[in-house]
Parts: sequence; C-alpha cells; structure tokens
Amino acid sequence: MTKRDYVAVRVLYFPASAGLLGWAMTLRRPFAPLFLFLAALALTGCGDAAPDYRYRLTVEVETPEGLRSGSSVIQVRQTLKLQDSKPVGVRRRVSGEAVAIDLPNGSTLFALLRGEDLTNWTETIMGRIAPDVEGEPYVERLDDMLFVKGEVTLPRTFPPYGPFGERSAYPMLVTFADINDPTSVELVDADDLVATFGEGYALQRITVQITDDPVTTGIERRLDWLNRQVGSLVRRPKDTPIGEMPIEHRLTEIDFRQGAN
Repeated sequence: MTKRDYVAVRVLYFPASAGLLGWAMTLRRPFAPLFLFLAALALTGCGDAAPDYRYRLTVEVETPEGLRSGSSVIQVRQTLKLQDSKPVGVRRRVSGEAVAIDLPNGSTLFALLRGEDLTNWTETIMGRIAPDVEGEPYVERLDDMLFVKGEVTLPRTFPPYGPFGERSAYPMLVTFADINDPTSVELVDADDLVATFGEGYALQRITVQITDDPVTTGIERRLDWLNRQVGSLVRRPKDTPIGEMPIEHRLTEIDFRQGAN
C-alpha cells in the first residue's frame, strides 16, 4: 500500500475527523465513498504531514502465579515547525501515563514515559519502529507510524545509527519500596527482574500498537502523591552531574503522567 492509498485509512486516527467519518458511515452506500473522500481531502488539504496519533503500550511479566500485564494508551500531537514556510522540524506533545503492572507479591512495576536511554522515547518510539522508506524526505517520515500494522513486540535494542551506538528500545522500568513514598523509587533491570522481585519473575515482552482508544487516565489513584509532586522525586544535589545522580534525583512527575490532569 502506498501513502496515497493509505490516506483514507489515516482519517481513523484523527479525533478531529472522527465525527465526519462516523457521519459518512451512516449515509446510504452510494454517498458514503464521497464523504470518506472529503474526510481524507480535509486531512491532506490542510497540510497535515505530521499527524496526531495514539498507541497502546503493553508490558507483560512472567510471575510465579502466571502472566501479569498492564497497558496504557498514549497520545502524541505533532506540529511542524516552519521557517520561511518550509518545515525545519517537528514539535511533539505527549498525553498519557505510565503503564502499571500489579504483581502477585504486592509490588507494582511501572513502565515510564521515558526510555532507558532515550528521554524522548514516548514521543518517538512509533516512528522508530515504522517501516523504512529509502530516500523518503524528512517531512514524509512524520506519518510513517500509521503504517505500523497490528501489535508489534519491541526489540531489546536499536542498532547503531550514525554517531549513536546501540541503544535500548525499552521504556524505563521502576517500582517503589513504599508506593506512598516517591523517594522510595527503585530502578528495575528489564533483563533481571529477579534482582528486584525474586525468583520466578521475568519480563516477557513489551508491545506497541496504533489505536483510536481513549487516552488512559487515573494513575493518581495509585500514586496519591502525584498531584502534589513538582520536580525531581528527591531534591537534586548541586555538586553532582545529572548523569551521575541516582534515579530518584532524575525522575519527575512527567515521567509518570503528561498532558491534562
């Protein structure tokens, strides 16, 4: 399927066009294609080369009592940055929250809105796993995530690219010794859940999938301190480079929730 063929499908992932699409589908058969065409035309006519989209992030964990999983729907809004009417970049805004997986030992594992290596992981992961089109201009790559079909299991790492070496493809995983105390946050090794949770625990897989489901909300019911949290979970020392700080000094409330409360 070419991008030209795909334009009518893209309308499904745009909340602004959902009403028009639904209206078209209620019309008699001879008229529905016309309105579907108009919906697609409205999308492409406004120069929306950087579409908004949603995806479901799912984490599966093997436990002594069987498979446990959690998921969260995350929305990414993209806006082209223009200079002299030419696109020079893209601004992205995330709405959503961390994935929470309840474990049988009473702990909760969280997959955060940041990567193990990439702080902008949440807003770029779908583009990173999108099919590669050789020679495709930068602007045309900004909708490639809509070509990702079905549920995709993330690789453990991304291969080296340009000046960058191999990097993790996973979100950062954490837990809390006391879920009511944000300063008790602990980094979890995705390759060694046993070290944190004990025998029988292992990460099964992490998947992503394009969806039009509503953005997930409600994490503050688990983390009752989240609405009061501003800045790092533990105050940062002034004499330590941020890259050398323990995880609790680097994490903030936006790693657990972004967008409207």
